[in-house]
Amino acid sequence: MEQQHHQIIQHTNGRRLYDITPAVTRWVADSGMQQGLLTLYIQHTSASILINENYDSDVLVDMESFFERLVPDGDSLFIHTAEGPDDMPAHVRSALTQTSISIPVVEGRVALGTWQGIFLYEHRRMAHKRKVLLHLIGE
Repeated sequence: MEQQHHQIIQHTNGRRLYDITPAVTRWVADSGMQQGLLTLYIQHTSASILINENYDSDVLVDMESFFERLVPDGDSLFIHTAEGPDDMPAHVRSALTQTSISIPVVEGRVALGTWQGIFLYEHRRMAHKRKVLLHLIGE
């Protein structure tokens, strides 16, 4: 049994889903591990990490449309606006999604389904530098 760690830096240019699947799968393949468990963790409170469809880009547009309706910027409900009208909505979006996910590694590959991709979901409107930690344990 061994462990390996890695960090992906994703520069974002505003609110949307960013496909980080290629960077993740490349690192796992290069790790040399054949079986194990991969955990991804995002070190931010206004961005999240999730698995979603990677075939039809309309899914990503629809996800943002849904969250735009569910947690609109500038909602008078929120008093935390230290960094602007998208500040508290970004925190709520993170709470409703995920800050970490775990995916099995089988035969040296991340065991994603046919249409699954790994996405960093930026919840802020401004550009950011986001860090995703990868931890792989296995053999």
